[in-house]
Amino acid sequence: MRHRSLLLLTSVLTTGALTLTACGSRSDDSKKGDDGANTTVVIGVDAPLTGDLSALGQGIKNSVELAANTANKTKEVPGVTFKIQALDDQGKPGPGQQNATKLVGDNTVAGVVGPLNSSVAQSMQKIFDGANLVEVSPANTNPSLTQGEKWATGTKARPFKSYFRTATTDAIQGPFAAQYLFGEAKKTKVYVIDDQKTYGAGLAATFTGEFTKLGGKVVGTAHVNPDDRDFNAIVTKVKAAGAEAVYYGGEYPAAGPLSQQLKDNGVAIPLMGGDGMYSADYVKLNKKAEGDLATSVGAPVETLPSAKKFVADYKDAGYKQAFEAYGGYSYDSAWAIIQAVKTVMNDNGGKLPSDSRAKITAAMSKVSFNGVTGTVSFDEFGDTTNKQLTVYQVKGGKWAPIKSGVFNQS
Repeated sequence: MRHRSLLLLTSVLTTGALTLTACGSRSDDSKKGDDGANTTVVIGVDAPLTGDLSALGQGIKNSVELAANTANKTKEVPGVTFKIQALDDQGKPGPGQQNATKLVGDNTVAGVVGPLNSSVAQSMQKIFDGANLVEVSPANTNPSLTQGEKWATGTKARPFKSYFRTATTDAIQGPFAAQYLFGEAKKTKVYVIDDQKTYGAGLAATFTGEFTKLGGKVVGTAHVNPDDRDFNAIVTKVKAAGAEAVYYGGEYPAAGPLSQQLKDNGVAIPLMGGDGMYSADYVKLNKKAEGDLATSVGAPVETLPSAKKFVADYKDAGYKQAFEAYGGYSYDSAWAIIQAVKTVMNDNGGKLPSDSRAKITAAMSKVSFNGVTGTVSFDEFGDTTNKQLTVYQVKGGKWAPIKSGVFNQS
């Protein structure tokens, strides 16, 4: 999880701006530099770059920038210079919606990586889809974003053809956590708490469904505000319920204080959560995090042979912020957009056609490559075909992987 800040490209040909209209219709000529050799293509980034979740957001932005710079260095798409435009959504739907409108209105933007939060994605999807602007999230895990609101009943319908993701969903993340907590950690009584957001509530629900199916008992439930930091009332309830563990559906800014307050009050049980909790900042916020658990998408990036170059390049680039949980997935999301652009240009004689956005969106469905996180490809819903997950535990003040695998339907 690494470091400093890559230099922005300082030499983009002066006259080149790719002219894609918001709906992808214009003349057949992309604007080029005077020598006709270069086209500038912008990859938008939407993430929380400030605020409580900025550790994750900065890792997303840096990793996308690294992918763009790598593509430029290796001339991955001949005749194209990639740049990024990063916008801050603060982890909130309102700013996310405004960012989506801004990115759609910028004719140079050919695709967007982000957002981090599923609730923010809900505010953006329709805007991007109406403009045929492809969006690839490295972090969204709520199943309804790709499979529709009735997914849990078995009725799956893709709401937006322009939305894809490289992170697997909570339809398997919650149950994967339940199987570990019940079957391997031997916890049979759990108190379930969520932050009422799209991600947190959905994750808590899928965990609960599998945990009770396995024979576990939910001894209490509670809902908190994601901005809350005083959990004394809930701590009292958890203590009285005799819970052997707490499962929290939400993110690390609230999860850290919740865990510490439990232990400060003598409730010496592990708190477990999902990928929104898996951040180095969780440990910074919680002096008693030792033994706590979290699941996250994929296998640990640092252990993957496919990620060695990414890890080294990120370090060499000098980023001040760690790439965090979604760095590899952000790089792969950006690279998927780059590959879709490459396909569209190859099919059009080395130029971007007038309906570039629509063609890039269509090309994304067939993108497949060996990425940082393994094989990157998408199913009929736009979901990643990589279903791997990992359980982490805080050991010696750091997150350590303790189990990787694929959810087994019980």
